[in-house]
Amino acid sequence: MFATTNEHDEGGGPVQQRGAPLEVIARSLRRERDRVGLSLSELAKRAGVAKSTLSQLESGSGNPSVETLWALSVALDVPFSRLVEPPQPRVQVIRAGEGPAVFSERADYVATLLASCPPHARRDIYLITAEPGGKRESHPHSPGVVEHVVLCSGRALIGLTDDPVTVEPGDYVCYPGDLPHVFEALVAGTVACMVSEHV
Repeated sequence: MFATTNEHDEGGGPVQQRGAPLEVIARSLRRERDRVGLSLSELAKRAGVAKSTLSQLESGSGNPSVETLWALSVALDVPFSRLVEPPQPRVQVIRAGEGPAVFSERADYVATLLASCPPHARRDIYLITAEPGGKRESHPHSPGVVEHVVLCSGRALIGLTDDPVTVEPGDYVCYPGDLPHVFEALVAGTVACMVSEHV
């Protein structure tokens, strides 16, 4: 079982067993079920578990066995670890002049790949104009949203609220949009291109 429990060793002393936090499992199950577009009933049926069991797990209660979680991971087509380990924020920065570049033979033109689009993803593109004097603090968006920003002009502090990155014109930064994040212009005339990716 995965809930933290207290048992006793042979000498009668308590033994602390640590498992995957139920709230991590609950969030992971909801995120992955939404990703594949399955109803609670359909996922329960595919995994061979009771709908009430799945409902309890997604609400952060219950005491899931390895077998139950394994069946759910197979039904969701994800590694077992994705259900029991909290996702780690992945922040990527590509500075101006860095990244894999392809040059044109016929023009003064360079294409630099910043991020390839994963299958079944949807992206929205925004032009951001900002001035100093206040920062745009965003609450977490829907699960799975990733934001990509290329700074066009100015200077800005961008990224996760607790660890933003200072970027200059031409710099690229990528961060999880489903965590609190911030955009703060540090000089006048700051302009950026932002792509919001919905996986």
